[in-house]
Amino acid sequence: MTRPTEPSERAETLDVPDLGPAEWFTWAEEQGWGDGLPTVAPTEDLVEAMLAGLAGGVPDDVPELGPLPPSRLVPGLRAIAANAVMAGCRPVDLPVVLAALQGLQHEAYNLHGSLATTHPCAPMVLVSGPARGRLGMNSGVNCFGQGTRANAVVGRAVSLTLLNIGGARPGTMDRSTQGSPAKYTFCFAENTDDSPWEPFSVRRGFAADDSVVTVMAAEPPHNINDHGSTTGEEILTTVAGTMAQSGSNNVYVRGPHLLVLGPEHAATLHRDGWTVEAIRHHLWERARIPLDRVSESNHRQFADWGIKPDGDAYTVSTGPDQLHVLVAGGPGKHSAWIPSFGSTEAVSVRVPGG
Repeated sequence: MTRPTEPSERAETLDVPDLGPAEWFTWAEEQGWGDGLPTVAPTEDLVEAMLAGLAGGVPDDVPELGPLPPSRLVPGLRAIAANAVMAGCRPVDLPVVLAALQGLQHEAYNLHGSLATTHPCAPMVLVSGPARGRLGMNSGVNCFGQGTRANAVVGRAVSLTLLNIGGARPGTMDRSTQGSPAKYTFCFAENTDDSPWEPFSVRRGFAADDSVVTVMAAEPPHNINDHGSTTGEEILTTVAGTMAQSGSNNVYVRGPHLLVLGPEHAATLHRDGWTVEAIRHHLWERARIPLDRVSESNHRQFADWGIKPDGDAYTVSTGPDQLHVLVAGGPGKHSAWIPSFGSTEAVSVRVPGG
């Protein structure tokens, strides 16, 4: 059996008693290897089969990962594969897991800060391009929820790797005050089939046939319910009201945030001539927090941190360029706003092997 915490390419093997699934689950939790949900034992055979997901051997563009905080261990492919097995991944899922981990290690993501904070952020994994179909990822109905293996296991493999190799265990390095269900897994796909605009990944500079993973230290989605509005501008009024939250890190730490439009809201906006850039600029002007919705003590703290109001209100983040807009979900007049940790960036990485 392959130890999931081993950082080297030749992962250590352990002689483990022949355990059934329930006994394995208990034993692995006792080792501190789990997230509280049942895991799959990473046997030698399963790890080898997982590595076979890198078709034709290791592609030239598989990233060399550096040390993961806070442990500073350097994860090898076998160690990552062991965590992917534990999460329930299939071999086809592994390249997407690797791309997500590469994105998390980008300096702009701020992995150490996001793992150690009291904020409830988790690694959000957004998949664009052909990998969506190859993995059978859910970009439509209930795309943030349960029911699709790829969405569940890819995000979970990333989280288990950070726990088992990085050492980001709750109560030790992970100091989140309350956490969130997104810490188990937070992975979804872009719904380009129902989007009236260019794919998000293309707007990020990638080719249409590239498979791309975008990661960000994020809160879970905040629902935007608007069944009454009949125009694009009315929908954006509701969106702006949802974004104008005085308790969001995007107000005082700043940083990126995502607007994930449901297809029906997106269709109305497009019908009325709204481009992505126009949406970003409109919401930058409209999503403002009035001064009287911020406590006096927070006014003083904001000032100490160099955050000043723009006239009679605070802005959400630092400008329209920090709001990223895309389409995901299925029928229904709902969209979602995803705030971030603030001290992070949305990082996009091409999936190795395409």
